Amino acid sequence: MSAREREAEMATLERSSTEIQGFQRERETVYRSISVNLGVKAPPGGAKLPDSAGGYSYEESGSLLAITSNRFIHWSTSGDTVELVEQSLDINLLNNAIRLKFLHCSVLPGGVHIHETFHNVFILIVTKLSVHRLVLPHPTRMYRSELVTELQMQSVFTDVGKLNIQDEAHTFLLPQSPTASATWISPNGHAHFALAPPTGGITVVTLPPQEQEEPVSVLELKQSSVMQRLAGWMPSAIRGEQSPCDLAVSMAAWPLEDDTFVFALCHDHKLRVWSFKEQQCVLVADLLEYVPVGRSEMRCSPGSTHRLRVCFSGSTGLCVSVYLAVPNRGQFCVLQLVASDNGRYSLEHISTLFSTQETLVDFALTSTDIWGLWVDDDNQTVVKHINFEHNTAGMWNQVFVQPPPEEEVHIGPDQDPRETYLDVLFSPLHFSAEAIVKALQIYKRGTERLVDVPWDALKKEVTLAVENELQSSVTEFEFSQEDYRMLQVEFWSKFYACCLQYQEALSTPLALHYNQATAMVCLLKKGSVSFLLPSFAVDHLYLTADEYLFSEEETPVAEGDPDLSSDILQLVQCLRMLSDCVQGEMACEMERALELLLSPERAAEQVLENLLANDRDSVMEDITNKLQDVRNPLAAMSALLRELDLETDMETGPEATAPPAGQSLSVRLSLSQLYGSSVAVSVICQAVSQMAMTRALMCRDLLILQHLYLRLGDTILLAGSAQSLQLQQDLIPRCSLLLCCYYLLKQLSHTLASPVPLDTLDANLQHLSVLELSDSAALAPNRSVLNPQTVVELFYQNVGRKVIISQLFGQRDAQAAQSPLHWPQLISGMVTLLGQLLWPSNPSFLFPECMMGNCQYTQLQEYVRLIGPWCQANVGSCRFVLGQSYLACGEGQKALQCFQEAAPEVEKEEFLMKLTSSEEEAGTTSPCLLYYNKVLRLLEDVGLPELVIHLATLAISEAVNDERSQAALWTRIFKHHLDLGHNREAYEALTQNPDPSRQLDCLRQLVVVLCERAQLQDLVQFPYVNLHEEVVSIIESRARAVDLMTHNYYELLYAFHINRHNYRKAGTVMFEYGMRLGREVRTLQGLQKQVNCFLAALNCLRLIRPEYAWIIQPSSGPAQSDRPGASPKRTHEGELAAAPVSRQIEILELKDLEKEYILSRCRLTLAQQHPPSAAIAGSASAAEMVSLLVQAGLFDTALSLCQTFNLPLTPVFEGLTYKCIKLQFGGEQSQNEAWNWLAANQLPSLVTTKECSATDEAWRLLASYLEKHPTQNAQHHRCVINRLLSHGVPVPDWLLNAYKEVDAAALLRLYLNYDQLESAAELVVEYVDALLGKGHQYFGIEMPLSATAPLVWLPYTSIDQLLRSLREGQASAKVYEKLSVKLGEYHRLVDQSTKHRLHAH
Repeated sequence: MSAREREAEMATLERSSTEIQGFQRERETVYRSISVNLGVKAPPGGAKLPDSAGGYSYEESGSLLAITSNRFIHWSTSGDTVELVEQSLDINLLNNAIRLKFLHCSVLPGGVHIHETFHNVFILIVTKLSVHRLVLPHPTRMYRSELVTELQMQSVFTDVGKLNIQDEAHTFLLPQSPTASATWISPNGHAHFALAPPTGGITVVTLPPQEQEEPVSVLELKQSSVMQRLAGWMPSAIRGEQSPCDLAVSMAAWPLEDDTFVFALCHDHKLRVWSFKEQQCVLVADLLEYVPVGRSEMRCSPGSTHRLRVCFSGSTGLCVSVYLAVPNRGQFCVLQLVASDNGRYSLEHISTLFSTQETLVDFALTSTDIWGLWVDDDNQTVVKHINFEHNTAGMWNQVFVQPPPEEEVHIGPDQDPRETYLDVLFSPLHFSAEAIVKALQIYKRGTERLVDVPWDALKKEVTLAVENELQSSVTEFEFSQEDYRMLQVEFWSKFYACCLQYQEALSTPLALHYNQATAMVCLLKKGSVSFLLPSFAVDHLYLTADEYLFSEEETPVAEGDPDLSSDILQLVQCLRMLSDCVQGEMACEMERALELLLSPERAAEQVLENLLANDRDSVMEDITNKLQDVRNPLAAMSALLRELDLETDMETGPEATAPPAGQSLSVRLSLSQLYGSSVAVSVICQAVSQMAMTRALMCRDLLILQHLYLRLGDTILLAGSAQSLQLQQDLIPRCSLLLCCYYLLKQLSHTLASPVPLDTLDANLQHLSVLELSDSAALAPNRSVLNPQTVVELFYQNVGRKVIISQLFGQRDAQAAQSPLHWPQLISGMVTLLGQLLWPSNPSFLFPECMMGNCQYTQLQEYVRLIGPWCQANVGSCRFVLGQSYLACGEGQKALQCFQEAAPEVEKEEFLMKLTSSEEEAGTTSPCLLYYNKVLRLLEDVGLPELVIHLATLAISEAVNDERSQAALWTRIFKHHLDLGHNREAYEALTQNPDPSRQLDCLRQLVVVLCERAQLQDLVQFPYVNLHEEVVSIIESRARAVDLMTHNYYELLYAFHINRHNYRKAGTVMFEYGMRLGREVRTLQGLQKQVNCFLAALNCLRLIRPEYAWIIQPSSGPAQSDRPGASPKRTHEGELAAAPVSRQIEILELKDLEKEYILSRCRLTLAQQHPPSAAIAGSASAAEMVSLLVQAGLFDTALSLCQTFNLPLTPVFEGLTYKCIKLQFGGEQSQNEAWNWLAANQLPSLVTTKECSATDEAWRLLASYLEKHPTQNAQHHRCVINRLLSHGVPVPDWLLNAYKEVDAAALLRLYLNYDQLESAAELVVEYVDALLGKGHQYFGIEMPLSATAPLVWLPYTSIDQLLRSLREGQASAKVYEKLSVKLGEYHRLVDQSTKHRLHAH
């Protein structure tokens, strides 16, 4: 038998129970109020009716598959108000609370009755003046589908507001006030009210079914006769003499076969049984016959406080239990109704049970037990139960009720009073929200009503109210810290006392409710509902009062050994005696030692010494004497420790929560909701808390007792040193460990979970996704209905319940669907399994996982702190989740330390193995490396590169023989060093990478990133051992692939080569850069860069010896295909393409670079002078540039370019001539514009006092050019004159004189070409005169015509052409005649000179 099954069985064997509070922690129950006005008023002066309560469980509440599973209704009455609440342990019900207020009419105590049929739920209410019926749809009728998967469900009270409660069909007014009532619903739907009028007898009011229009029927049942009237009561005068002795004080109705019996317990101590069918009394029994003593006294006094309950048992039939209020004691009589063959009935006595309590509040009768609720003389609640069939000793079984909160709050010297009081007031187990709200309203003395205040807001309201009260009472402006502390304690204790009063009032017990289907017992109080859970064997022993403990003959803890059982009982009695001594400061010392992680053994020794030193009442001496009676103390201790230990090896992996393959869908859905409501969550987790607190005290006392054994030594330990050694080495360490574990559970059950913002949840989910844990059931965050909730409740809701249900119902499909849900057994199993899931020494790691998944980081850190010194299970997993919590809180260094500490446990613990099992390379890489990879990804996701580097460096030592992992880790280190700007470290990581491809990728990234950051100094100066070519290739490829103006890869490559004194490659790089700039960047900035590039290239080549001062013409890159994606081997028609022609290599020398440099300078000059020209100048040739420069007026630059590239100067002179023409005939605007381009040229200096115009300057510039650039035959003069003549502009004299001196014949031809006949004739005349000796020096003639002079000549062809033109023109006769005369004169002189020369020879 497993530990779980054994403990669950022992829980059922034990006789005691424990109360678990079920009040609303977060806020008050929200009731929907409905007022009922009957139009009548109760007579004045009536006594106030006491409050009452009751409950009703659905018939199928014990069926797992039913919608009404674990569902019940409870109510309470107070004056004219009835409050009804429907609760479910499986699912949260909406609109589940209503408040009915009957104006001017009090509700009869016990006057609320609930019945159900297949279609409806009937609520029958009896007031002092009326009866009412509420007909609600049955929960099974409210849902069409049998499968309900929602987390919330509408209550049966949802549509109660639609009902007309005052409808005559559902209401009947009574002329007199009844004293007791019982009700039932007949099979045909009639609602029957059996009422006890104050004049005695029984009256039955019957309301017809709501769909039938029948009158209300009233029957009066008497022993002598039965009289019937349709309405109203029979007057006593007609009815005859009626003794008030038969006035019923307690009633019950029970259907038997086709009849209904009404049981009435009357003032005369007689039980009368009425048959409704026969309408007569079928049985009268004098109950005083069962009273052994004092019958005569009782006959003289009415039995106004007697109680009656009826229950049906399959073994005994219909049982009736009567409580007889005997003076100074109480007595229960259990009777069985027996029918004889002749139709007569009798009562058979089953059992008589006695109780010493005086004030019975309520009792419940089950098929085997009686549960009683009393209030003792100190107004304390007492609950007990007893088996009425098998209890020869008559000993009642205890119920350990929840004690009220402490009357005083202990505040330590180092504690803040406000925080201490708030912790106590708002801790999960002490005060309900309703009590705090009511106390706050009284404390504030305000009229405003606080409604639906959230928990956090209520806490703020309380703080504000107390602090305001304190501040308003302070009259001095300055006082000491101690005085202020005393004031705080005074005002907070005042408010605390107010809360105590209301909590005590709300805790007033009103009734017991027993669920026949599930055996669940509830204690109904004024402001809440408590649930009674069976006590575990070891808890039962420790909590049971001495008078009950002495009656124990054996205990399940002893497992059938009577001697061991006796020893255990003796030992437990000693523990109880010791517990009474360890109070106040000593108990706080033990608590403080556990909280501060001090040695529990040392703290126990100190407490023991304190007890022995202050043993004024000789309690320790009594304990020592009692220990003498324990024959085998070590065996008894071992048995107790074994029962206290929750260690188990149950499965908690994914398979533990997966439903068995054979379970049907309906069973799985029902199990998924079982004990999942907020009420069940609170009850189960409080049960764990109660268990932890009880057992922590027990372990504490046992540890002190063990040290007492050590101190006493051989006087008690029979075996001497051997037993002492076992005690020291085994039992004391085990007890100390259990004490720490239960203290941890207690702290967890009191620790509230923190509300988590959505952004924190999203960030946490992202981290879990990185760890590949986001699909884990233990880590899925879930919004709880409870708020605030403890971390244990959070865990139970999200994770624990599924695991527990799977453990309990894993192999029980058919059985689970059919067998009833037995509350004592199931709740014991739930509490035990939840405790085992929380037990830190168990292999299960679900609780810390859940805490991590739900962002409870502070609580998780405290959890790990508490278990750190003593828990040896899941050490690595704890370090990991602690690291995760540190990470979420921004404490990266602490997180890294935790992650490192968890690494050695990766292959040993399930959680860490699960963490690494999802990796793809799980089969080829060591688990430790897989773990490091996960953590590294997590740190990267959070954004902590320094920690990534640190951990990756550590992980490399684990990857000695794994090159692949080493490469990945070095790549990670490189990446984060680079991101952090650690360039040197990034380079070193790159060089350590064993994978060439990764190394190349890193190198490429290094180059790109450093270029983007402009950290070129570092990039250039790295040594790049064995990586030189790769670096150059990377930079070159990047340089050719990216935009030239936004990235400076060419300049980087230039610096790289210069740094290594490779000037030729540096020059090649800059020359290529310049070429691309000219092609691609046609802007002024681009041209400026181009000039600098060519200049840098020139400088590089000039640093080389002349024979090596050359470079290869850089290619412009492969030709881009006109058809992207097409085959390079075929044309678009599919034919084989011609093989690409290989390009011839072109060598560029220094002079070629100089030419390119000058051309680029010209381009830049042009762009600076005329910016729009930059777009076309970038790729223009030298000849094209000359034209562009001339157009822009940059004649000096154009001339320089022409000379560099040996180009003719004609375009320059023609352009300048044209500009002179435009200036000469242009206006003022053209004159002003001309100064701009004139200023760009070097004008000839001329000292003059006359102001020159732009036209004059232009002509002077032209003249200077003609002078500076002479040519053979004055070609430049000719082109200038030709341009002037072509525009019809007179040629300046200085130009004519200059040209006449060089080539007068050419000038003549120009005149003739442009039909300048007169000018031509005049030129011929002057030329002939010059030959004849008149002004010969102006035509470049050294000596005029003579017999001794050199030969001279005339351009006769041109002259003949001129003469012909003049002869043909009528207006040129004079010119022709003049020219003819001059030519005649010349011919005569020529003839004469010829003759003289001939004669001379």
